[in-house]
Amino acid sequence: MLPNQKKGDTIQVSVASEKAEAIGGVLIAVFAALMAISQLVNGELEEEMMIAHNKVVNYSSWYQSKSIKQSLKEGELNYLQTLLSTGMIPEDKKSIVSNKMEGIKQKIRKYGLEKTEILIGSSNIPKAQWAQDLDGEMGKIVGVNEWQKLADEYDNATKKFDMGLLFFQISIVLGAVCIIIYDNPKLQRSFIWFMILFGTVGIVLSTSGYILAP
Repeated sequence: MLPNQKKGDTIQVSVASEKAEAIGGVLIAVFAALMAISQLVNGELEEEMMIAHNKVVNYSSWYQSKSIKQSLKEGELNYLQTLLSTGMIPEDKKSIVSNKMEGIKQKIRKYGLEKTEILIGSSNIPKAQWAQDLDGEMGKIVGVNEWQKLADEYDNATKKFDMGLLFFQISIVLGAVCIIIYDNPKLQRSFIWFMILFGTVGIVLSTSGYILAP
C-alpha cells in the first residue's frame, strides 16, 4: 500500500481487480469455446474444399480426354471426306465409307454431349441430352463449373473462419493480459472492453463464414 493510499481505497482496488479478473476469466472460457467450435467447423469446410478442388482437377482431365477423342474422330472424318471428294474411293466402296462416316459423326455428337454434361452438370441440361454415366447411372454428373463454384464458396467461407479465429486468439490474449495486470482495475476494464470487441468481431466473421458455406 502506498503512503498516501487509504486502506479503504486498497480494498476497493482489490475488489475491482478481482471482479475484472473474474470477468476476464469467464470471457476467456467463452471465446476459447467459440474458437474451438469455429476450428472444428473450419476443418470440415477445408476438407470439403479440398475434395471440391480435386473434383475440379479430375473432371477437367475427364473433359480434356473427351476433347481429344472428339478431335481424333473429327480428323478421321475430315480424312474420309477428303478421300471421297478426290474420287479415290471406288464406287462399290463408297457406301461402306459413308456408313463409317455416319458412325463417326454420331460419336462426335456423343462426345460433344458428354463434354457439355461434364462441364455444366447433368442437372443443367435436359434429361434427353444425358450422355455420360457415372458408375453406371445416368444423370449423376456434377459438372466442372459446379465443382469450381463449390470450391470457391468453401474457400470464401474458410477465409472468414480464419479471420474469425485470429480475432478469437487476440481476444484470449487480451483476457490473459487483463488477468496479469491485477493491480490496475482501470486498465483491466479497458482490456475487457477490447476483449469483448475482438471476440464479437470473431463471432461475426465466423457466423458469416458459416452462412457462406454451401
